[in-house]
Amino acid sequence: MKAHPLSRRARVLVPAVAAALLAATTAACDSDTTSEGTSDSVRTLTPEHSEHEESPSPEQSPDAQQSPRTQQSFAASVSAETERVRQEAVKRLDGVEGRGNAVADVSVSGLPVAASEEVRSARVRVTNPTDEPAFYAVKVEFVDAEDKVLDTVVVGVEDAPPGRTVDAQANSRKAAGVKTFPRVAQAERG
Repeated sequence: MKAHPLSRRARVLVPAVAAALLAATTAACDSDTTSEGTSDSVRTLTPEHSEHEESPSPEQSPDAQQSPRTQQSFAASVSAETERVRQEAVKRLDGVEGRGNAVADVSVSGLPVAASEEVRSARVRVTNPTDEPAFYAVKVEFVDAEDKVLDTVVVGVEDAPPGRTVDAQANSRKAAGVKTFPRVAQAERG
């Protein structure tokens, strides 16, 4: 049976649209200096291949399967997972004294922005030097040229693979429109 060309195009567009919705949802979130913020997930799930869904059995026809999740529900589930991981990171940093045990494992750099953008973003790179997957909690500060902290954002990286580097993103709406410099305030590996 030959697939209809539109269905193939839709399968290609759904992940791209979901990623765009996730970016828009993340940009719409606000953060404040009480260790709240937004971050993009390190891992990308597509509606067809969610970690929580079972693969259909060969006996099932495509009509017998449930219809794929809508783009909006997919973006909402990714956003909810990102928030869960961020909340876990906030909890882990709560009892940390000083800068934490993983500052050397983390680097942060500002991402270029257009003057019209309402979000300042930073790329958070986590390198896990251990032999096991690890959870990282990272607090990123956005500071201005006078070293004044304009916003603080917490990012969580779940199951960073051993010996590998993964990226996350910290976004600040409060630092938008100001030339800022992101820096790692705390990082804890747990």
